[in-house]
Amino acid sequence: MEPLRPLLEKTWKGTFKESKPDKPTVDVQRWERALNGQAIRILHSINDGAYGGETLLIWDEPRKIISFYYFTTGGYMTAGTLEPRGGEFITHEDVKGDANGVTEVRSTSEILPDGKFHVKAEYLKNGEWTPGHEVTYQEAPGSKVVFK
Repeated sequence: MEPLRPLLEKTWKGTFKESKPDKPTVDVQRWERALNGQAIRILHSINDGAYGGETLLIWDEPRKIISFYYFTTGGYMTAGTLEPRGGEFITHEDVKGDANGVTEVRSTSEILPDGKFHVKAEYLKNGEWTPGHEVTYQEAPGSKVVFK
């Protein structure tokens, strides 16, 4: 969990690369220490609560990996793993419920030299991996995660 420390107790904000300038898709994330330091909680909302979710990351001792659960306002959830590897964070998630046909998600994230946080994801849909979202976040102390 130590490699994630630079993200903790901060609020991050980023615009989806593939969104339109006249109608941007903006994500706000709040990363927090949870359960007496045994877990990390990430709350996030897109476009002031149009969509959001909560993630809990924990150290999975038997598997020797970080496991996480992501619960969404979209009515589905994911369960996955996060592996720090060479300065990057590699995740793989299995989707449980209806996420518009997406059954798995994999992503690569990294903390950039300027302190920003970059995430690039792919979705498994109909048996094929397709490009997903890509976001570069920066610290945004005044931003808030919003749930309706």
